[in-house]
Amino acid sequence: MGNTAFGRMGEDRACLYLEEKGMTLVTRNFRCKHGEIDLIMKDGSVFVFVEVKTRRSRLYGEPIEAVTVYKQRHIRYTAEVFLLARHLHDVRIRFDVVEVMMAPGRAVRLRHTRNAF
Repeated sequence: MGNTAFGRMGEDRACLYLEEKGMTLVTRNFRCKHGEIDLIMKDGSVFVFVEVKTRRSRLYGEPIEAVTVYKQRHIRYTAEVFLLARHLHDVRIRFDVVEVMMAPGRAVRLRHTRNAF
């Protein structure tokens, strides 16, 4: 399985997990010229911008470690573009990270970090 399909599977798992926790999906893979946001959810009245990091192992560290300050800046800018494009002003927002570990022969493990940055 290629990296794109593997990442998509992780996003599917993360989305289902968040929906089970009571969140509502707004859109997936929102893109603008400066970045992409994997999942945009609503948690009550709060817009939640979610970065999903899917890994097979921790060989290169924890998945959340890949959400660098540079990546965070692009996610924040992309979130701003999303909100402005929909004329959403004075709304509450949050940035979360969902780590998905899908190692062959092991149970899928998810870790959700609210207000990750």
